[in-house]
Amino acid sequence: MPSQNKKIYIWGEVKDYIYITLGLLLYTFGWTFFLLPYEIVTGGVTGMSAIVFYATNSSGHGIPIMFTYFTINAILLVAALKVLGWRFMIKTIYAIVALSMMLGVAQDLITDENGKMVRLLGDQDFMSLVLGCCMTGTSLAIVFLHNGSTGGTDIVAAVVNKYHNMSLGTVLIFVDLLIIGSSFPVFLFARDYSLYDSLYKIVFGLSTMVIENFILDYVMNARRESVQFFIFSQKYQEIANAIGTQMNHGVTILDGHGWYTGQDVKVLCILAKKRESVVMFRLIKMIDPNAFVSQSSVIGVYGEGFDKIK
Repeated sequence: MPSQNKKIYIWGEVKDYIYITLGLLLYTFGWTFFLLPYEIVTGGVTGMSAIVFYATNSSGHGIPIMFTYFTINAILLVAALKVLGWRFMIKTIYAIVALSMMLGVAQDLITDENGKMVRLLGDQDFMSLVLGCCMTGTSLAIVFLHNGSTGGTDIVAAVVNKYHNMSLGTVLIFVDLLIIGSSFPVFLFARDYSLYDSLYKIVFGLSTMVIENFILDYVMNARRESVQFFIFSQKYQEIANAIGTQMNHGVTILDGHGWYTGQDVKVLCILAKKRESVVMFRLIKMIDPNAFVSQSSVIGVYGEGFDKIK
Protein backbone atom coordinates (compact mmCIF):
# COMPACT_ATOMS: atom_id res chain seq x y z
CA MET A 1 0.00 0.00 0.00
CA PRO A 2 1.52 3.40 -1.02
CA SER A 3 2.49 5.76 1.80
CA GLN A 4 -0.19 8.36 0.95
CA ASN A 5 -2.95 5.75 0.72
CA LYS A 6 -1.77 4.21 3.99
CA LYS A 7 -2.05 7.56 5.76
CA ILE A 8 -5.55 8.08 4.36
CA TYR A 9 -6.56 4.58 5.48
CA ILE A 10 -5.14 5.07 8.99
CA TRP A 11 -6.84 8.47 9.37
CA GLY A 12 -10.13 6.95 8.18
CA GLU A 13 -9.86 4.22 10.80
CA VAL A 14 -8.98 6.72 13.56
CA LYS A 15 -11.93 8.91 12.55
CA ASP A 16 -14.25 5.89 12.66
CA TYR A 17 -13.16 5.06 16.21
CA ILE A 18 -13.60 8.69 17.32
CA TYR A 19 -17.16 8.85 15.99
CA ILE A 20 -17.98 5.37 17.33
CA THR A 21 -16.82 6.49 20.79
CA LEU A 22 -18.93 9.67 20.59
CA GLY A 23 -21.92 7.57 19.49
CA LEU A 24 -21.43 5.19 22.42
CA LEU A 25 -21.24 8.12 24.85
CA LEU A 26 -24.52 9.50 23.53
CA TYR A 27 -26.12 6.03 23.71
CA THR A 28 -24.96 5.61 27.31
CA PHE A 29 -26.35 8.99 28.34
CA GLY A 30 -29.72 8.51 26.64
CA TRP A 31 -30.25 4.94 27.75
CA THR A 32 -28.94 5.16 31.33
CA PHE A 33 -30.34 8.57 32.28
CA PHE A 34 -33.70 8.52 30.47
CA LEU A 35 -34.75 4.87 30.02
CA LEU A 36 -33.23 2.78 32.80
CA PRO A 37 -34.55 4.80 35.81
CA TYR A 38 -38.09 4.53 34.43
CA GLU A 39 -37.80 0.74 33.98
CA ILE A 40 -38.40 1.05 30.26
CA VAL A 41 -37.46 -2.11 28.38
CA THR A 42 -35.73 -1.85 25.02
CA GLY A 43 -34.64 -4.47 22.52
CA GLY A 44 -31.13 -5.81 22.09
CA VAL A 45 -28.66 -6.95 24.70
CA THR A 46 -29.12 -3.72 26.66
CA GLY A 47 -32.79 -4.64 26.99
CA MET A 48 -31.88 -8.15 28.17
CA SER A 49 -29.41 -6.66 30.67
CA ALA A 50 -32.10 -4.29 31.93
CA ILE A 51 -34.54 -7.17 32.43
CA VAL A 52 -31.94 -9.05 34.51
CA PHE A 53 -31.34 -5.89 36.53
CA TYR A 54 -35.06 -5.31 37.13
CA ALA A 55 -35.56 -8.97 38.12
CA THR A 56 -32.74 -8.89 40.69
CA ASN A 57 -33.23 -5.34 41.97
CA SER A 58 -36.07 -5.98 44.42
CA SER A 59 -33.72 -5.29 47.35
CA GLY A 60 -32.07 -2.32 45.67
CA HIS A 61 -28.90 -4.22 44.72
CA GLY A 62 -29.52 -5.79 41.33
CA ILE A 63 -26.89 -7.21 38.98
CA PRO A 64 -25.21 -4.19 37.34
CA ILE A 65 -26.02 -3.63 33.68
CA MET A 66 -22.39 -3.67 32.56
CA PHE A 67 -21.75 -7.24 33.79
CA THR A 68 -24.77 -8.76 32.07
CA TYR A 69 -24.18 -6.73 28.90
CA PHE A 70 -20.54 -7.79 28.65
CA THR A 71 -21.20 -11.46 29.47
CA ILE A 72 -23.99 -11.91 26.90
CA ASN A 73 -21.99 -10.14 24.20
CA ALA A 74 -18.87 -12.20 24.97
CA ILE A 75 -20.86 -15.42 24.53
CA LEU A 76 -22.34 -14.17 21.25
CA LEU A 77 -18.91 -13.08 19.98
CA VAL A 78 -17.33 -16.47 20.68
CA ALA A 79 -20.27 -18.24 19.02
CA ALA A 80 -20.15 -16.00 15.93
CA LEU A 81 -16.37 -15.60 15.52
CA LYS A 82 -15.96 -18.63 13.28
CA VAL A 83 -18.92 -17.58 11.14
CA LEU A 84 -18.28 -13.85 10.72
CA GLY A 85 -14.50 -13.61 11.03
CA TRP A 86 -12.15 -11.17 12.78
CA ARG A 87 -12.63 -8.28 10.37
CA PHE A 88 -16.28 -7.88 11.38
CA MET A 89 -15.41 -8.37 15.04
CA ILE A 90 -12.62 -5.86 15.75
CA LYS A 91 -14.73 -2.71 15.98
CA THR A 92 -17.57 -4.69 17.55
CA ILE A 93 -15.28 -5.90 20.35
CA TYR A 94 -14.10 -2.33 20.91
CA ALA A 95 -17.69 -1.07 21.08
CA ILE A 96 -18.75 -3.82 23.50
CA VAL A 97 -15.85 -3.21 25.90
CA ALA A 98 -16.20 0.58 25.73
CA LEU A 99 -19.99 0.55 26.15
CA SER A 100 -19.78 -1.90 29.06
CA MET A 101 -17.46 0.47 30.91
CA MET A 102 -19.55 3.52 30.05
CA LEU A 103 -22.76 1.83 31.24
CA GLY A 104 -21.11 0.89 34.54
CA VAL A 105 -19.93 4.45 35.20
CA ALA A 106 -23.22 6.00 34.13
CA GLN A 107 -25.29 3.64 36.30
CA ASP A 108 -23.19 4.58 39.33
CA LEU A 109 -23.71 8.27 38.58
CA ILE A 110 -27.50 7.95 38.30
CA THR A 111 -27.84 5.82 41.48
CA ASP A 112 -28.14 7.58 44.83
CA GLU A 113 -26.75 6.38 48.16
CA ASN A 114 -29.95 4.43 48.87
CA GLY A 115 -29.59 2.36 45.71
CA LYS A 116 -32.38 4.19 43.85
CA MET A 117 -31.90 5.69 40.42
CA VAL A 118 -32.64 9.39 40.01
CA ARG A 119 -35.42 10.27 37.58
CA LEU A 120 -34.31 13.43 35.80
CA LEU A 121 -37.81 14.21 34.45
CA GLY A 122 -39.80 13.26 37.54
CA ASP A 123 -42.98 11.40 36.61
CA GLN A 124 -42.79 12.24 32.90
CA ASP A 125 -42.35 8.63 31.76
CA PHE A 126 -43.32 9.10 28.12
CA MET A 127 -41.30 12.29 27.68
CA SER A 128 -38.28 10.47 29.09
CA LEU A 129 -38.92 7.60 26.67
CA VAL A 130 -39.04 9.96 23.67
CA LEU A 131 -35.86 11.82 24.66
CA GLY A 132 -33.99 8.61 25.47
CA CYS A 133 -34.97 6.92 22.20
CA CYS A 134 -34.05 10.02 20.17
CA MET A 135 -30.58 9.86 21.70
CA THR A 136 -30.12 6.10 21.36
CA GLY A 137 -31.45 6.10 17.79
CA THR A 138 -29.11 8.95 16.80
CA SER A 139 -26.16 7.30 18.53
CA LEU A 140 -26.73 3.97 16.76
CA ALA A 141 -26.86 5.79 13.42
CA ILE A 142 -23.52 7.47 14.21
CA VAL A 143 -21.97 4.10 15.04
CA PHE A 144 -23.37 2.36 11.95
CA LEU A 145 -22.39 5.22 9.61
CA HIS A 146 -18.78 4.79 10.72
CA ASN A 147 -18.62 1.03 10.13
CA GLY A 148 -19.22 0.14 13.77
CA SER A 149 -21.58 -2.16 15.62
CA THR A 150 -22.71 -2.39 19.22
CA GLY A 151 -22.76 -6.16 18.98
CA GLY A 152 -25.58 -8.01 20.67
CA THR A 153 -28.54 -8.86 18.46
CA ASP A 154 -26.68 -7.37 15.48
CA ILE A 155 -24.43 -10.44 15.70
CA VAL A 156 -27.42 -12.79 15.88
CA ALA A 157 -28.98 -11.08 12.85
CA ALA A 158 -25.73 -11.28 10.86
CA VAL A 159 -25.38 -15.02 11.56
CA VAL A 160 -29.03 -15.80 10.68
CA ASN A 161 -28.79 -13.66 7.54
CA LYS A 162 -25.73 -15.60 6.38
CA TYR A 163 -27.48 -18.96 6.45
CA HIS A 164 -31.16 -18.09 5.89
CA ASN A 165 -33.02 -15.86 3.47
CA MET A 166 -34.14 -13.36 6.12
CA SER A 167 -33.30 -9.66 6.14
CA LEU A 168 -31.37 -8.15 9.05
CA GLY A 169 -34.34 -5.93 9.92
CA THR A 170 -36.74 -8.87 10.12
CA VAL A 171 -34.43 -10.81 12.43
CA LEU A 172 -33.81 -7.79 14.68
CA ILE A 173 -37.53 -7.03 15.00
CA PHE A 174 -38.32 -10.66 15.85
CA VAL A 175 -35.55 -10.86 18.48
CA ASP A 176 -36.50 -7.50 20.01
CA LEU A 177 -40.14 -8.56 20.27
CA LEU A 178 -39.07 -11.69 22.16
CA ILE A 179 -36.89 -9.64 24.54
CA ILE A 180 -39.57 -7.05 25.26
CA GLY A 181 -42.23 -9.74 25.64
CA SER A 182 -40.06 -11.64 28.13
CA SER A 183 -40.15 -8.64 30.48
CA PHE A 184 -43.86 -9.21 31.17
CA PRO A 185 -43.45 -12.00 33.80
CA VAL A 186 -40.55 -10.05 35.36
CA PHE A 187 -42.72 -7.01 36.00
CA LEU A 188 -45.73 -9.12 36.99
CA PHE A 189 -44.01 -11.46 39.45
CA ALA A 190 -40.49 -10.26 40.31
CA ARG A 191 -41.47 -6.58 40.53
CA ASP A 192 -45.02 -7.22 41.86
CA TYR A 193 -46.60 -4.93 39.26
CA SER A 194 -50.31 -5.26 38.53
CA LEU A 195 -51.43 -6.86 35.27
CA TYR A 196 -52.30 -3.40 33.90
CA ASP A 197 -48.93 -1.90 34.83
CA SER A 198 -47.06 -4.88 33.37
CA LEU A 199 -48.91 -4.49 30.07
CA TYR A 200 -48.22 -0.75 30.29
CA LYS A 201 -44.49 -1.48 30.43
CA ILE A 202 -44.75 -3.78 27.40
CA VAL A 203 -46.47 -1.02 25.40
CA PHE A 204 -43.70 1.36 26.42
CA GLY A 205 -41.13 -1.20 25.26
CA LEU A 206 -42.82 -1.50 21.87
CA SER A 207 -42.87 2.31 21.65
CA THR A 208 -39.10 2.39 22.12
CA MET A 209 -38.73 0.09 19.10
CA VAL A 210 -40.81 2.36 16.89
CA ILE A 211 -39.24 5.67 17.95
CA GLU A 212 -35.65 4.41 18.07
CA ASN A 213 -35.85 2.71 14.66
CA PHE A 214 -37.53 5.77 13.12
CA ILE A 215 -34.78 8.08 14.40
CA LEU A 216 -32.10 5.58 13.34
CA ASP A 217 -33.44 5.40 9.78
CA TYR A 218 -34.00 9.15 9.57
CA VAL A 219 -30.48 10.08 10.68
CA MET A 220 -28.81 7.47 8.45
CA ASN A 221 -30.84 8.34 5.35
CA ALA A 222 -30.86 12.13 5.83
CA ARG A 223 -27.11 12.31 5.36
CA ARG A 224 -26.98 10.20 2.24
CA GLU A 225 -30.32 11.08 0.63
CA SER A 226 -29.73 11.99 -3.01
CA VAL A 227 -31.84 13.09 -5.97
CA GLN A 228 -31.59 12.72 -9.72
CA PHE A 229 -32.40 15.52 -12.16
CA PHE A 230 -33.33 15.26 -15.83
CA ILE A 231 -33.35 18.71 -17.42
CA PHE A 232 -34.78 19.37 -20.91
CA SER A 233 -33.90 22.82 -22.22
CA GLN A 234 -32.73 24.61 -25.36
CA LYS A 235 -30.23 26.41 -23.10
CA TYR A 236 -28.77 23.15 -21.85
CA GLN A 237 -25.19 24.32 -22.37
CA GLU A 238 -25.67 27.42 -20.20
CA ILE A 239 -27.38 25.41 -17.49
CA ALA A 240 -24.62 22.78 -17.55
CA ASN A 241 -21.93 25.48 -17.30
CA ALA A 242 -23.69 27.16 -14.35
CA ILE A 243 -24.13 23.88 -12.46
CA GLY A 244 -20.57 22.79 -13.18
CA THR A 245 -18.93 26.07 -12.17
CA GLN A 246 -21.18 27.46 -9.43
CA MET A 247 -22.11 24.16 -7.76
CA ASN A 248 -18.95 22.26 -8.66
CA HIS A 249 -21.07 19.39 -9.95
CA GLY A 250 -20.54 16.92 -12.73
CA VAL A 251 -23.13 16.99 -15.50
CA THR A 252 -23.87 14.26 -18.04
CA ILE A 253 -25.38 15.28 -21.39
CA LEU A 254 -27.58 12.61 -22.97
CA ASP A 255 -28.93 12.48 -26.51
CA GLY A 256 -32.71 12.35 -26.72
CA HIS A 257 -35.32 12.23 -29.46
CA GLY A 258 -38.82 13.63 -29.06
CA TRP A 259 -41.50 11.18 -30.23
CA TYR A 260 -44.16 13.80 -30.94
CA THR A 261 -41.95 16.56 -32.38
CA GLY A 262 -39.45 14.25 -34.01
CA GLN A 263 -36.66 16.60 -32.94
CA ASP A 264 -33.34 15.70 -31.37
CA VAL A 265 -32.84 17.14 -27.88
CA LYS A 266 -30.11 17.25 -25.28
CA VAL A 267 -30.96 16.03 -21.76
CA LEU A 268 -28.91 16.96 -18.71
CA CYS A 269 -28.59 14.18 -16.12
CA ILE A 270 -27.38 15.25 -12.68
CA LEU A 271 -27.04 13.43 -9.37
CA ALA A 272 -26.98 15.68 -6.30
CA LYS A 273 -27.62 15.74 -2.57
CA LYS A 274 -31.22 16.52 -1.70
CA ARG A 275 -30.17 19.65 0.21
CA GLU A 276 -28.77 21.05 -3.06
CA SER A 277 -32.14 20.89 -4.83
CA VAL A 278 -33.20 24.46 -4.03
CA VAL A 279 -29.97 25.95 -5.43
CA MET A 280 -30.31 23.74 -8.51
CA PHE A 281 -33.83 24.95 -9.23
CA ARG A 282 -32.80 28.59 -8.75
CA LEU A 283 -30.01 28.27 -11.31
CA ILE A 284 -32.31 26.57 -13.82
CA LYS A 285 -35.03 29.20 -13.38
CA MET A 286 -32.57 32.08 -13.81
CA ILE A 287 -31.31 30.69 -17.13
CA ASP A 288 -34.47 29.11 -18.57
CA PRO A 289 -37.77 29.54 -16.69
CA ASN A 290 -39.47 27.31 -19.29
CA ALA A 291 -37.14 24.34 -18.82
CA PHE A 292 -38.74 20.95 -18.28
CA VAL A 293 -37.27 19.41 -15.12
CA SER A 294 -37.77 15.99 -13.56
CA GLN A 295 -36.57 15.37 -10.01
CA SER A 296 -36.66 11.93 -8.39
CA SER A 297 -35.26 10.36 -5.24
CA VAL A 298 -32.64 7.66 -5.57
CA ILE A 299 -31.95 4.91 -3.04
CA GLY A 300 -28.17 5.20 -3.11
CA VAL A 301 -25.40 6.93 -5.03
CA TYR A 302 -21.86 5.58 -4.80
CA GLY A 303 -18.67 7.03 -6.19
CA GLU A 304 -16.77 10.31 -6.19
CA GLY A 305 -18.58 13.02 -4.23
CA PHE A 306 -21.08 10.58 -2.74
CA ASP A 307 -20.93 7.42 -0.60
CA LYS A 308 -18.06 4.96 -0.88
CA ILE A 309 -18.76 1.43 -2.04
CA LYS A 310 -18.21 -0.81 1.00
